[in-house]
Amino acid sequence: MVSEFMLQQTQVATVIPYFERWMKRLPTFAALAAASEEEVLSLWQGLGYYSRARRLHQAASKVCEHFGGSLPQELELIASLPGVGRYTAGAIASFAFDLPVPTVDGNIARVLSRLVNLQKPIDSAEGQAELWETALALLPPRGGRLHNSAIMEFGALLCTVRNPQCLICPIQRHCAATEPETLPVKRPRPQVIAIDEGCGWLIEKGRILLEQQKGPRWRGLWKLPKLAQPASDEPLFRSVYPFTNHRVTLRVHPMDLPRRVEPPLAWLALSAIPDLPLAAPHRRAIVHLLRQSAS
Repeated sequence: MVSEFMLQQTQVATVIPYFERWMKRLPTFAALAAASEEEVLSLWQGLGYYSRARRLHQAASKVCEHFGGSLPQELELIASLPGVGRYTAGAIASFAFDLPVPTVDGNIARVLSRLVNLQKPIDSAEGQAELWETALALLPPRGGRLHNSAIMEFGALLCTVRNPQCLICPIQRHCAATEPETLPVKRPRPQVIAIDEGCGWLIEKGRILLEQQKGPRWRGLWKLPKLAQPASDEPLFRSVYPFTNHRVTLRVHPMDLPRRVEPPLAWLALSAIPDLPLAAPHRRAIVHLLRQSAS
């Protein structure tokens, strides 16, 4: 379950060290449920999409409260947990319990859309419905783990995004695709929106001024304080990072000491930075500027 949450929108190679660290610190549902949100976010920082960590935390609490600390094997009960959508429920049910239930990730969606020559966008309601209907029709009466794993591997190794190996494809005679490289169809991407994020840099007596976030994006994480008007045109640090369909330019400028420091602002010890749950772009900025000031 932890791996499935981490692998949502994140590649396997990136996830592995986070997964290993997580399982060492929080190896059971009970351990995760008992952990503070700050510890959970700290372990997750760097993976992004922090709502996944919060929902996994909530799911662990529900497993302990309603299912005695053990994940239920019924698909409907798994799907009732916070943060568990149709794909994640199917993946957990098939890979953890070997149940014959469908699941549709990127590789499986590509294979199935080519198999039936699906011309509807797979990120539309109609396209999703047809994909899941096809996945359900192909299910064996047992052995869901091997079945879903095989289709995933088939998509990764043969039915690839570019240059699919159609000549050696073992199911070529069943495939309806006439132009496989054009499939799957997806809706046009939304226009990229540029955002400027001006932040302040203030260190005093071994402490750094930070701001704790309350919004849905980074709730509970710390970042550099928002700066309405920079004191200079030239930033101390500048970086560009993506966020959904946004391209954010982070600029860090020196800032003056505010009249009052009260929540969400707080002075925090520099020694706490390594274990502090920081928004990843701001952690990179802080680490860079601290190294620069030390050199």
